[in-house]
Amino acid sequence: MAMARKPIYALAGSEPFLQLQKLAEILALLPPDAQRSDFDGEKAELADVFDELRSFAMFGGAKIVVIRDADEFISRYRESMEEYAQHPSNSATLVLRLNSLPAGHRIAKFIAKSGTIENCNPPKDRELPQWAIAHARNAHRITLTPDGAAMLVDLLGSEMGKIDTELAKLAIMSPNGKVDAEQVANTVAFQREREMWDMTNEIGSGRAAEALRRWRQLIQTDSSAEFRAVTWLGMWLENVRKALAMKRRGENDFSICQALRIWPREYQGPFMKTAASMGQPGVARALDLLTTVDRQSKSGIGDFASNVERFLLQLSAERMTG
Repeated sequence: MAMARKPIYALAGSEPFLQLQKLAEILALLPPDAQRSDFDGEKAELADVFDELRSFAMFGGAKIVVIRDADEFISRYRESMEEYAQHPSNSATLVLRLNSLPAGHRIAKFIAKSGTIENCNPPKDRELPQWAIAHARNAHRITLTPDGAAMLVDLLGSEMGKIDTELAKLAIMSPNGKVDAEQVANTVAFQREREMWDMTNEIGSGRAAEALRRWRQLIQTDSSAEFRAVTWLGMWLENVRKALAMKRRGENDFSICQALRIWPREYQGPFMKTAASMGQPGVARALDLLTTVDRQSKSGIGDFASNVERFLLQLSAERMTG
């Protein structure tokens, strides 16, 4: 049974993706020819908004009025908006996109009585993988495995819009409707990170010439790689440090790689071999060296690309003599 349209909605929360998702659900309740008006809450005038809400649609259909950044609008016209929320117009739907709406405020109580308040705050970080699994199933009709969800969140962070975009790509690319960590790792968005991973594995294996070849190829195809390299190499070295600590505690290679999100599986063996060959002292020296590279690059001593190349050569030499 279809949900009935409410005269007023508050989309309250800090996640734009969830606000837009709820707005799409509201629009789906209206006729396709519904007349829509959008206002910027920081600039909108009360009279203009009320004129839109209380006038009939030009062509006889429904009307919807959307106010972005409505926190400021409500602050300026609090009494008038409280009055409107108690007696909203039946000829239009008002949607307020808010960063927050405390439950104790009078207007929140009025909106809850005459309309609907939708929670648009993002889930906690630990809940994001489960959200990604549910969203993959409900919005994209694919099955995202727990390891695939963990990797997706690990790589993209908490931006739900980015997660949704990648899930849409994965839905098209998945041959059987199931997506695991390996498929996530193989998507276009993560190719540059994989190429850097390959480069660090070459260094760890003592193949300096091959590592340099990969690095030079990478900066030719992606001009931003030189600026991201220090961050990526630092993350890689931090994972090596953690792997060594876990190994000392008696954990096996598979559980270590699972905990550190070392994907796909064919990278796990080379990664653990690299960690063992460097050892804790080698990691500490490499981190010091990388810090120096970053400081020099930012202070104008050489450029990022050549400084990273020098780091790779020194790291290779360190491994061979360490």
